[in-house]
Amino acid sequence: MSTIELLKKVRKIEIKTKGLSNHIFSGEYHTAFKGKGMAFSEVREYQPGDDVRSIDWNVTARYNSPFVKVFEEEREMTVILLIDVSGSSDFGTQTQLKREIATEIAAVLSFSAINNNDKIGVIFFSDKIEMFIPPKKGKSHILRIIRQLITFESESKKTNIEIVLKYFNNVIKKRAVCFIFSDFMDDNFEKSLKIARNKHDIIALRIHDEREEILPNVGLLKVEDSENREMRWIDSSNKKVRSDFNSNYREFEKGLKQTLQSSGVDHIDIKTGKDYVKPLMNFFKNRGRR
Repeated sequence: MSTIELLKKVRKIEIKTKGLSNHIFSGEYHTAFKGKGMAFSEVREYQPGDDVRSIDWNVTARYNSPFVKVFEEEREMTVILLIDVSGSSDFGTQTQLKREIATEIAAVLSFSAINNNDKIGVIFFSDKIEMFIPPKKGKSHILRIIRQLITFESESKKTNIEIVLKYFNNVIKKRAVCFIFSDFMDDNFEKSLKIARNKHDIIALRIHDEREEILPNVGLLKVEDSENREMRWIDSSNKKVRSDFNSNYREFEKGLKQTLQSSGVDHIDIKTGKDYVKPLMNFFKNRGRR
């Protein structure tokens, strides 16, 4: 991809996702993710209805008139995006690949973060840590993230969610909001997920394609595993083959939901070819009501 083509693509994503962030997600994001606590802001004269427990007795005694302490929410947070760049992220049979959708959603969350004065960082992972972009603020920082999302090529095509969770726990010392972008076609990460959840606010953002769930009846198919490059033929005209394919997917989905629930992790379900705005909005609204 040439520099001009890259800049055009970055600009296109910026315009779309920044608009969504400014007009749709900004307020919902602020409500969904609470700050670190309340910090002292100032004192002012007591007004009818003020909580007497907030009276500043030192100032009150000095001026011989009641004054109260005013506190404001400490808003600044750190948001970390763990983005799966393994081989399966380049799959998609609808209008977009999983990775393209992840890029747009990551950009929306990034712009929402800086609109709320939060830091944003990214960890790209496969079955190893591919790249870590430390959390920072600012538009130029977000544009760097978008450029990397568009152009990054992973060294490995396999997936290991446990590795990235351990790395995240080690490198991010203070409590953070963490979104995990993946199709979660992996196992043995429940223990690491629970450990991370005890320290951080974790949200699983699952991006998947309908062809991973339903096999079409189109005769003999030559398919390739995008992570281990194994090739095989499938007779999709065989009803039992299609039924087993769907059953295996249902079992995987059931196991994943149980893992997320037992770990106390919220999740957002995104399908390629479907609008991601509605599930994101529903998530933010539900979080804001808690």
